[in-house]
Amino acid sequence: MRGFSVFDRVSRAFHDHPTLSKALLVVTVSGGGLLAYADANSSNGAQIINSSEADTKKKKVVVLGTGWAGTTFLRNLKSPSYEVQVVSPRNYFAFTPLLPSVTCGTVEGRSIVEPIRNIVRKKKVDVQFCEAECIKIDAENKKVYCRSSVNNNLNGKEEFIVDYDYLIISVGANVNTFNTPGVMENCHFLKEVEDAQKIRRTVIDCFEKASLPTTSDEEKKRILHFAVVGGGPTGVEFAAELHDFVNEDLVKLYPGLKDLVKITLLEAGDHILNMFDKRITAFAEEKFRRGGIDLKTGSMVVKVSDKEISTKELKNGGEISTIPYGMVLWSTGIGTRPVIKDFMKQIGQANRRALATDEWLRVEGCDNIYALGDCATINQRKVMEDISAIFSKADKDNSGTLTVKEFQEVIDDICERYPQVELYLKNKQMRNIVDLLKVPKGEVAKESLELNIEEFKSALSQVDSQMKNLPATAQVAAQQGVYLARCFNRMEECEQNPEGPLRFRGQGRHRFRPFRYKHLGQFAPLGGEETAAQLPGDWVSIGHSSQWLWYSVYASKQVSWRNRALVITDWARRFIFGRDSSQI
Repeated sequence: MRGFSVFDRVSRAFHDHPTLSKALLVVTVSGGGLLAYADANSSNGAQIINSSEADTKKKKVVVLGTGWAGTTFLRNLKSPSYEVQVVSPRNYFAFTPLLPSVTCGTVEGRSIVEPIRNIVRKKKVDVQFCEAECIKIDAENKKVYCRSSVNNNLNGKEEFIVDYDYLIISVGANVNTFNTPGVMENCHFLKEVEDAQKIRRTVIDCFEKASLPTTSDEEKKRILHFAVVGGGPTGVEFAAELHDFVNEDLVKLYPGLKDLVKITLLEAGDHILNMFDKRITAFAEEKFRRGGIDLKTGSMVVKVSDKEISTKELKNGGEISTIPYGMVLWSTGIGTRPVIKDFMKQIGQANRRALATDEWLRVEGCDNIYALGDCATINQRKVMEDISAIFSKADKDNSGTLTVKEFQEVIDDICERYPQVELYLKNKQMRNIVDLLKVPKGEVAKESLELNIEEFKSALSQVDSQMKNLPATAQVAAQQGVYLARCFNRMEECEQNPEGPLRFRGQGRHRFRPFRYKHLGQFAPLGGEETAAQLPGDWVSIGHSSQWLWYSVYASKQVSWRNRALVITDWARRFIFGRDSSQI
């Protein structure tokens, strides 16, 4: 790691405000979080954020990032026993589910952001913020190396070090290009508010260029061809928003270009919205084709030049074809940030795509570092790894066999510790754990059975097949932020080593329960004031009524009344006056 320079301005700031030097640093990058604390001295010339001895009893928490995970953690942290330092390259929280609406002016970018200082200023917890980017994590010495995001005309970007007691990593993820040639140079992405604003300007630019008298008809068709790569929620919603923008607003301003506009959605798989119910997928595909959106499934993009997209048609034996375009949005998944890759190499997780954590969101091998959101994945423990320990704890009389009654007494604890058991029972439509026992009809009743260890293993042998990674969504990140904040609020009264093969009720009652994600449903706006909603209980709703439900949910989920008012006002303005087509 190269040396870091010390800058007088930062030194004076921390000298004049000693409480800053003792802050907890929390940096979040899209769903994860790190806790860090700045120490007193720097041996390599880097500035170190320090703390006064008067507050040494407070634990130093560093949070990296102001995305869904980090911001939700900050909003729910209530214990005054921490000093928190937030480190993020942006000084605001953005409501990312509305980014597709920003691309077409349905909602303004400023309406969906809230300054992070507004969010934390009324909290009783001491929270300080630094607009900087984490460039290295030193887990062995509990240090976080940061570089200011603010340009200094004299000295460039300032760098400093922050020490921590707890580190929360919630820095999110990058776009995954799958190393496809030309993607980084020629494609638009949709991860930040700035991305959405850039897309909006580009769309208007395409129409303005096509309106020039010197532009040929063939060139007009190319310029007005908008391609979307990726049939997930982001790609589908953007395609729907763009379709409405063009047909409801732009055709009125550019009437001569109406018949030249084309929107193409490219998906490598057989269907779009694969994570949704099949009824929603079928409805979306039919609606897009009926509305004039060219839907190409089985088309894998292999190269993107400045004017053409090359695709491999999987349905035609891998035939390569080219598509001219004016603008292309790349929306095909997430990749790992460089700082996370470097950290994963340090802790022996180099071959993973995301940081592995336990069920308590702690990075494996690091007791005082937590990771949330898109930058991390929970490494759920398998039942079969602990099967012997579970059997021993359930066998209260040490008889070497387990009665069905003893089995039933611990099933709630098994389901809590190993959620795949509950999921397995639900998918197999089993009422309880007794249904796992395979007893031929006409033989002794299951309730009178006694199982040895091998029979116990056989009953649970298929359970681990239900294990799945959580999706990289705002809903998951937000629930993780709430969970971890509650753990920190109770950290002093609780034991700090909650792991175990099984936690029986009535024992270890102060230990934290593992994180459990509760799916609350998902939406897929499809344009034309129609939305598909998939809610718990396999309830599916498609149409205008679901659109109004979408409006209600997204308005209520804004982080402040200011944001709610602005977003609702934007929606009302669009209904009355249409979308704004200016390039501002």
